[in-house]
Amino acid sequence: MTNLPDLADILILGITGGIASGKSTVAEMMREFGAPVIDFDLLAREVVEPEKPAWKDIVAYFGARVLRKNSSLDRKKLSRMVFQDPEKRKKLESITHPRIMDLYVSRIRKIARSDPGAIVQAVIPLLFEAHLEDVVHKILVVYIPREMQVERLMKRDTISREQAEIILKTQLSIDAKMKNADFVIRNEKGLEETRKQVRNIWEALQKLR
Repeated sequence: MTNLPDLADILILGITGGIASGKSTVAEMMREFGAPVIDFDLLAREVVEPEKPAWKDIVAYFGARVLRKNSSLDRKKLSRMVFQDPEKRKKLESITHPRIMDLYVSRIRKIARSDPGAIVQAVIPLLFEAHLEDVVHKILVVYIPREMQVERLMKRDTISREQAEIILKTQLSIDAKMKNADFVIRNEKGLEETRKQVRNIWEALQKLR
């Protein structure tokens, strides 16, 4: 496994899926069974906190216009800047991704020391898009139908249908993700049905471990 330390008997489950599909809900259910969570969205926020190396590199490249009054990054403004500019997006990724991976490895090491037999969740929204398949052992894809995905995204981010469709087009299709998954949770039938699927997967993971 690339760039990861000696993990003893630890098992890392990568959780991914389309935007607004319910990845966090599934991860919280899995946490209730005892699986700690490492959320890449949270890692991404942590590495760009004011005065950290990634923050300094971003400000040096993009300028102070990407900062809020409290010196934190204006993530929405930065996202708009890189969304349709591949060169700027690659630059941002080159600044943040190595730091995120270093922090990820650090968190994995910490869990491995305290619980060598743990089943750890790595919630990675763009796992396939960022080619991070080799930093987890198994992959779980959270699925909802595309129309439901659009509706949830519109409601969650208060955006138009057109904006939601544009965002979805930037990601690998959910069908392609499902083809490369070890496990799939269909998250369109209510929480209790989702919880049953999570329980079944947890039992399967216990056997794998």
